[in-house]
Amino acid sequence: MERSGKETQGVRVARRRGARTLAWLRFNRLRAPPLADTRPIFGFHAVTARLRQRPESVHALYLQSGRDDVRVRDIAARAKAAGVGLHAADAARLTALCGAGPHQGVVAIVDNALPHVTLDDVLDDPVEAPLLLILDGVTDPHNLGACLRSADAFGAQAVIVPKDRAAGVTATVMKIASGAADTVPVIAVTNLARTMRELKEREVWLVGADAGGESLVTADLRGPLAWVLGAEGPGLRRLTRESCDRIVGIPLSGTVESLNVSVAAGICLYATRAARMRA
Repeated sequence: MERSGKETQGVRVARRRGARTLAWLRFNRLRAPPLADTRPIFGFHAVTARLRQRPESVHALYLQSGRDDVRVRDIAARAKAAGVGLHAADAARLTALCGAGPHQGVVAIVDNALPHVTLDDVLDDPVEAPLLLILDGVTDPHNLGACLRSADAFGAQAVIVPKDRAAGVTATVMKIASGAADTVPVIAVTNLARTMRELKEREVWLVGADAGGESLVTADLRGPLAWVLGAEGPGLRRLTRESCDRIVGIPLSGTVESLNVSVAAGICLYATRAARMRA
């Protein structure tokens, strides 16, 4: 038998294997579950909103190592209350998990699928007159996220987008939306023109936001209404514009000729909400 304090070759090999195994575990516990039905969301507002709205859909929460400020403690407390596992990770690992954008030190792994909401779900039992936002060809995720934020702020029940050649709800959209992606459904439709016809049949007025129409200042915005906005630059496509019941423009007094689509959406939705409150 070897004297105490000395190791045999077998013991040394086992120790090295054990160290490698421990290192592997430490590395892999920081990785997102390799499941096709999950995805990351990041940023304090987006993750907090998901924990508040749909905590059952959150699989794990990763927080930046070394942070112990109020925001981190609050989101950690929410996760613990929901039974969500907490993991510490360095900034590089968080970036690898979320794949893009400033993560603010927080990344959550959540169910990939959002709740399926149809247009009938929104229109069949409205709490108030429908207010919808239709985006035609908006491909920038930052614009979609900002539009969702305005839709939530001013009471729009849904945002409608075409399935093709348009931005979908990604982690970047959810971060920019600051939680609105969990409160305002995004309904992707195969044929936007057909959907607009269906809205007309449901007695929803389609109001296109574009130059050359009546002024937003004096427009009648009462009743069931859907704002229709195009991408910044090209604006509304011809067929989409012709499908609208009315065209309403935002009067501009400066030197710019047009507004960013998310800014225009916020102005139009606010004007509608203000008109309804006055009525």
